[in-house]
Amino acid sequence: MTMIISALSELTGDCDTESWRPELLDAGQLADLFANHRVTAVHDRIDEQLEELISARGPGRVRTPGEWAAAKAEVLGGRDPVDYGTWAFYPWNGRLVHVLPRDEFRFVRTDRNRNKITREEQQVLLGKRVAVIGLSVGNSAAITAAMEGVGGRFRLADFDRLGLSNLNRLRAGVHDLGVEKTVLCARQLFELDPYLDVEIWRAGLTGENLAGFLDGVDLVVEECDTAWVKIAVREQARERRIPVLMDTNDRGLLDVERFDLEPDSPLLHGRVGDLKAADVAGLDRAGMVRLMVQMVDGDAISPALTQAMTEIGRTLSSWPQLASGTMLGGAVVTDAARRILLGKPQPSGRYYVDLDRLVGGAT
Repeated sequence: MTMIISALSELTGDCDTESWRPELLDAGQLADLFANHRVTAVHDRIDEQLEELISARGPGRVRTPGEWAAAKAEVLGGRDPVDYGTWAFYPWNGRLVHVLPRDEFRFVRTDRNRNKITREEQQVLLGKRVAVIGLSVGNSAAITAAMEGVGGRFRLADFDRLGLSNLNRLRAGVHDLGVEKTVLCARQLFELDPYLDVEIWRAGLTGENLAGFLDGVDLVVEECDTAWVKIAVREQARERRIPVLMDTNDRGLLDVERFDLEPDSPLLHGRVGDLKAADVAGLDRAGMVRLMVQMVDGDAISPALTQAMTEIGRTLSSWPQLASGTMLGGAVVTDAARRILLGKPQPSGRYYVDLDRLVGGAT
């Protein structure tokens, strides 16, 4: 038993809970990587990616084996396949993955978005920077946006680490327990697209770093549970004319605040009056619950959440949230973000995608 405990201790010490950014390498840099025994698995499907690239450039064309070979040779331009594209090394799991060059990679990865998103629109979206605050529902929003190509640059803020109770709604595994939520989300984003630009705020947001976090941002997704952050983010977003989206994981509620078009509009559609961030600093749990009810319109929340409000801190440890609601939130946030970032109609307001009513037959 002592030997087992010792071995477990050593293995736990080697667990990588810190790294989150892949190393983008060319073939000439791989020897050192292997010499340092860092690689645990190699995934090289570049030939299939080349076929997808060729098919995307000429859809519907039937080719003979010889024509396929000629088309691949033309793309490679005389290079050996091992020298083409990028080798992405993910230090947190030791995987080395061979992918197409950035533009070709994104051309193929977003090919099935057409014509719901045109090639030209996709380029516009990939040039946008999206900030996500709070990485429970926010994790779903960030991942869905990245999958859809809604944003090529992301800023992530959260001070928390993944706990077992988070696995009821976050796409993660038991091997991720204890990993910072910012690190977890960044890893997931880079595993979708190693060419993304991702920044993380591991300690969350404060009065000292909030301005820097919002600098150069095109859209904010606010999904945190801290009253001060909720108000402070909107105050500064309004000053900077940055639109803000929020999903509440109840009745499919989506909040859209178009501060980019309406810089004089009240925060949260006026539901919190003239409340300032300084007014809510240091709120206790009871005060936070009251403010949240005010923010989301207490008369409009679901019966289940209404009942839960009185039980938080007694029979319930925190806000009840479901995976289905979290995934729905990621979808509705991404859908609204796409319209806003493309300059399409998306008015400010409060919108409900209430599955109990739309699908379940509730009245």
